[in-house]
Amino acid sequence: MTKRISVRNPRTGLADYTIAAADTEETALTEQRLRAHQTEWAALPVERRIAVLKRFKEAIIRRREEIVARLEADTGRRWASEMEVDSAVGSIDRACLFAEETFAPAAPVPTPDPQVQASADLVAYPLVAVISPWNFPFQLALIDAVPALLAGSAVLLKPSEMTPRFIPVLRACVQETPGLADVFAVVEGDGSTGAAMIEVVDAVCFTGSVRTGRVIAAAAAARFIPAFLELGGKDPAIVTASADLDVATSALLWGSTINSGHSCMSIERVYVDRRVADEFTATLVAKAERVRLAHPGLGDGEIGPIIVAAQAQTIREHLDDAVAKGARVRTGGTIEDLGGGVYLRPTVLTDVDHTMRVMREETFGPVIPVMTYDGADEAVALANDTDFGLSAAVFAGTADEALSIAHRLDAGAVSVNDACLTGMVPSVEKNSFKLSGLGASRMGPPSVRRFLRRRALLVRTATGPRPWYYDGASGPAEER
Repeated sequence: MTKRISVRNPRTGLADYTIAAADTEETALTEQRLRAHQTEWAALPVERRIAVLKRFKEAIIRRREEIVARLEADTGRRWASEMEVDSAVGSIDRACLFAEETFAPAAPVPTPDPQVQASADLVAYPLVAVISPWNFPFQLALIDAVPALLAGSAVLLKPSEMTPRFIPVLRACVQETPGLADVFAVVEGDGSTGAAMIEVVDAVCFTGSVRTGRVIAAAAAARFIPAFLELGGKDPAIVTASADLDVATSALLWGSTINSGHSCMSIERVYVDRRVADEFTATLVAKAERVRLAHPGLGDGEIGPIIVAAQAQTIREHLDDAVAKGARVRTGGTIEDLGGGVYLRPTVLTDVDHTMRVMREETFGPVIPVMTYDGADEAVALANDTDFGLSAAVFAGTADEALSIAHRLDAGAVSVNDACLTGMVPSVEKNSFKLSGLGASRMGPPSVRRFLRRRALLVRTATGPRPWYYDGASGPAEER
């Protein structure tokens, strides 16, 4: 019997949509179909694959409004949904450029033996699984799938069961693109579907929590296949005494609350030089109180509902723990039930420390804890006192001062005098540190290269004595 999964509407709290989870048999049949066409797909010149993905992009553009409407229903937000689709469209163009670079003719490989010529093939992993999250459902479904397709892999994609309403439209875009449906399939399902996928693919990409990432990494290791994991963050920001506090507060308010704080690169900890902390906090609070909830209408404000009910509980627990340990709520702090949806206004906390969960665990909500420091060494130590290392930010009076701090941070990307620049400039390669991820970068040229293995081809071009060979006589040639 097909397993049906109910989907909650984040604005009403009601389950008003269902999906049918792909079972092990369906997953296996899809795997076989994709593999049957992958060899031919990989044999195409890269220009042909690029042309197919460009047509796929045009299909997305034609259906943009329909996709946005589906994302609005799943996430309860408007502007971020439009931005997400447009960003996904732009990412296809970037990935096509990276594919051109990757498959450009290579220079001869020098060898120590002039009689040996070396070259290499690029061999795609035949079938790649992509398991994507609920916070940016469309963009993060394609961020791994498109580069893998351009590399020559077939792709089996499972979006999150929390935000699946866009899947029928995405499937329509695939079907409208000649040649793509043979190597790109989108399935519905939950964790059990994802587990079945890992059993039949050659590589897996996952974006989500550390807890699930550990499970996926172990399953991939058991099969000896690569796992590319983009996991959680607890991104810090450091504000020095010389920083422009107006710029810093605006950037950090945005970087902490965009998409209701549902972003792995959200700023979740702010460390401010004690000498300017009062002014910084007062300015931040005043700006936070001007941010509105997107209620009752989607266009009525900037902060949408908490998308997943379980995340609201996590946020509530972090706030309760912080207050119980002495944190002061300067604004916000109350989770509101409005028409069945769960909302939290931008919340600024002070008097926080590292005994609190809100300073150590991923909150994934519009919460801004502010802690003071004395001196750059303490700021760096506090920022690095975490199990995560996705990204960070530094605000200072000069770029040189900020960079002197940024070079010491254990994070894969550091924004200087801004926040979340990784999302705005995704063409720059970065790696996740610590528990924030595993595997090659999904940004820049490695986004395509990671799906390719290099096969070395070594050709001896001359005949004659080979001193390291035996020729059937009693010993090496040079001894006779």
